[in-house]
Amino acid sequence: MSSRTTKELRGILAAVTTPFTEDGSAVDEAALLHQVDRLVTAGIHGLVPTGSTGEFTTLSADEYRRVIELYVKGADGRVPVVAGIGALSTQGAIDLAQHAENVGADAIMLVPPFYDPLDFAALKEFLSAVAGSIKIPVMYYNLPGITGVRLTAAELAELGGIEGIDYIKNTSDDAIALAELLAVHTGSIKAFNGWDTLTFFGIASGAEASVWGTAGVVPELAVEFWEALAEQKDLVRARELWKHLWAISDFLESVNYVAGIKAGLELIGQPVGPARLPIQPLPVEERERFAGILREAGVLPAVAA
Repeated sequence: MSSRTTKELRGILAAVTTPFTEDGSAVDEAALLHQVDRLVTAGIHGLVPTGSTGEFTTLSADEYRRVIELYVKGADGRVPVVAGIGALSTQGAIDLAQHAENVGADAIMLVPPFYDPLDFAALKEFLSAVAGSIKIPVMYYNLPGITGVRLTAAELAELGGIEGIDYIKNTSDDAIALAELLAVHTGSIKAFNGWDTLTFFGIASGAEASVWGTAGVVPELAVEFWEALAEQKDLVRARELWKHLWAISDFLESVNYVAGIKAGLELIGQPVGPARLPIQPLPVEERERFAGILREAGVLPAVAA
């Protein structure tokens, strides 16, 4: 693991949306900056734009760069910004990574090309090339369900031997591999939880951060949970909070994730526009189910009898 200078990445790192105008045709810059202020005020420890939750695959080249710039501008040094980087070519990823560095991102989260899965040797070459093109740290986005790149815990830890690869966002439901990373390979690379319903498990097992889309909808609840579990070691309180966070996370994993996040933000009075086509809005019955879960969590007011 390298020692590139950066702000500490620790705590709840919100995987954030890209707000769009009502017809989905453009980035809603005012709504984006408002979301940044809302999350920072709530105590979120970092922002991760232009990842899966940020719909990076639907952004034009100019929009992609602009969204990173806006999140850095909005954060204004108050919390670290980890820019999601995804491209189908090494040069495309390098171009985006260098742009993120140039506009002030504190780190990048790098997903491997997601159409033609790389073998382990090719993956290491790809990561080395991108990490070698910048001076800020790289978080490897382990997303096997989408990329088709499935690595063992030992292979994931081996990535820490590449200069600049300091972190992993582990968006995999393989709890055993995450447990091994956190128990056996701690000196090789820092593994962060990235699978919503494994957040309690990951933090309790020693993950120093969770990259969490749910936190964008309920940031105060997510931060309170972090404080209880990671900082105060109060398992009783953490379990009480987790019941609600589990229900929200489980719901989001049962529907289209981006549509669910954007529906949740609309339900709590923080609209960020629609998901871009071809993603469809949540059906009415699913919105109602989500509203009920948010009421149970105390995020929405109870329905009058």
